[in-house]
Amino acid sequence: MDLYVAVKMIHILSGAVLFGTGMGIAFFMVWANRARDPAAIAHVAGAVVVADALFTAVAVVVQPLSGVTLIRLQGYALTEPWLLWAYGLYVLTGVCWLPVVAIQIRLRDLARAAAASGAPLPARYDRLYRIWFALGFPAFAAVLGIYWLMIAKPA
Repeated sequence: MDLYVAVKMIHILSGAVLFGTGMGIAFFMVWANRARDPAAIAHVAGAVVVADALFTAVAVVVQPLSGVTLIRLQGYALTEPWLLWAYGLYVLTGVCWLPVVAIQIRLRDLARAAAASGAPLPARYDRLYRIWFALGFPAFAAVLGIYWLMIAKPA
């Protein structure tokens, strides 16, 4: 396998990990939240925090490294318009993802505290959950836009 194919494989797989882990995290957090069971939410949110650290964070680093390598190997300028759009969308995704990580940790902690005390989820949990949920829409739209840009490479 030549270098280009290897780097492209890494780039595609890390993109799939980024998107797939995000979708999985969203699905399981929404599903757990529906039951309103603090113990179940604490368990799922705990797994979500670990998944973000193990998978998403690694893919967030691998994506630009493999992307820049592919750009260089293909002879594109780093300032191609479609690449500038991709960079912007990647930054938008990060601007959404970083607070989401902090919110997930807080949601986990609030659910753990509620489960330990036998109390219902506090109002703070619901406010944070709504913010977490809302941040997912622009982040996923941005990732889809990046995929489109990588495939179409519009002029």
